[in-house]
Amino acid sequence: MALEQTWRWFGPKDPISLKEVKQTGATGVVNALHQIPIGTTWTIDEIKQRKAMIEIEGLTWSVVESVPVHEDIKKRTGSFKKYIDNYKKTIAHLGKCGVDRVCYNFMPVLDWSRTDLKVEFKDGSITTKFDANVFAAFDLYILERPNAAESYNQKQIDQAKVYYDSLSESQKEKLTETILLGFPGSLEAYSMESFKAAINEYQFFSKKQLQDNLQIFIKEIVPVAEESGILLAIHPDDPPWSLLGLPRIVSTADDLDKILRTVDSPVNGITLCTGSLGAGINNDLIDITNKFVKRINFIHLRNLTRNIDGDFMEDHHLNGEIDLYTIMKTLLLEQKRRAESNEINARMPMRPDHGHLTLADANREGIYPGYSLFGRMRGLAELRGLELGILRSLNV
Repeated sequence: MALEQTWRWFGPKDPISLKEVKQTGATGVVNALHQIPIGTTWTIDEIKQRKAMIEIEGLTWSVVESVPVHEDIKKRTGSFKKYIDNYKKTIAHLGKCGVDRVCYNFMPVLDWSRTDLKVEFKDGSITTKFDANVFAAFDLYILERPNAAESYNQKQIDQAKVYYDSLSESQKEKLTETILLGFPGSLEAYSMESFKAAINEYQFFSKKQLQDNLQIFIKEIVPVAEESGILLAIHPDDPPWSLLGLPRIVSTADDLDKILRTVDSPVNGITLCTGSLGAGINNDLIDITNKFVKRINFIHLRNLTRNIDGDFMEDHHLNGEIDLYTIMKTLLLEQKRRAESNEINARMPMRPDHGHLTLADANREGIYPGYSLFGRMRGLAELRGLELGILRSLNV
């Protein structure tokens, strides 16, 4: 039995249409109501409207990515109780509308981080990368975060200073814009002032505090998800280490183990993101996949190259350093087991996560970095072929 092939679509303003999505071979759509402010309840009418828009094209709304978690919930400050109640209502409304899977993350302030969104790859396509020295230069000399030097060793500080001194004013502005880029599909983005304020609120916040707050949140929402027929899938940190002094708590196998032990239920699951976890060179993705495979409720497959200094670049799906063959084989065996056991999480949606910008999309306006049509279509085709070959070899 094959994985469900899905495609992330950002709604009516996405430059890629649902008709095009259907022609990629994907059958499921990964979508969210990005127009609704974070923390506000999604109404049944709004969910039904979007669901109908997807289904009229012969597709299904497979996964919600994401229902964002308000910063007040992460810090348990301000109006966190109201926002948790709103989150519960959104989950209940999604269940009533037959949308049964929700991806979310618990990353403070930043959703993901890159230092260059327009890197020319060796084949001429455009990809993204993270350079640790470049990020340190932003942190130390552009953001000028208090006590930032404590996050780096002297070699990193010196290299960051050399890089910073090489930048023109326009290059500094471009780097700032890259790091402050808003969430995919969202209208919300940080200004430098709001970014500094958001980080400052976590100045004395420990990893243990954030872990405790996530556990409280999980214990609050899992019962509602169980009652509503919703499977939850927390997304790993991207990249999987602390940035800007902010704690990260969904970065390692130990982190995932703590999360899944919080509530031992198939509803409390994870998103296996091979790119996010794979950026951590000490993360053994084969071991992580095997260890947590029964609790994988959503799958993001992408590839990258990386080094011990914390640099990484997104590669094509079947290239790079991540062993997607072995991971795919494990997932397909689990898919077979779930189907035969008729488990509530038998459906295993997978999407090609990110793709290079190729010449075919070069003149298409409004494409969010990593979310081109042809780059992801290549990725989906490669993953589909890999899957078919494995299934035939397993005779399933």
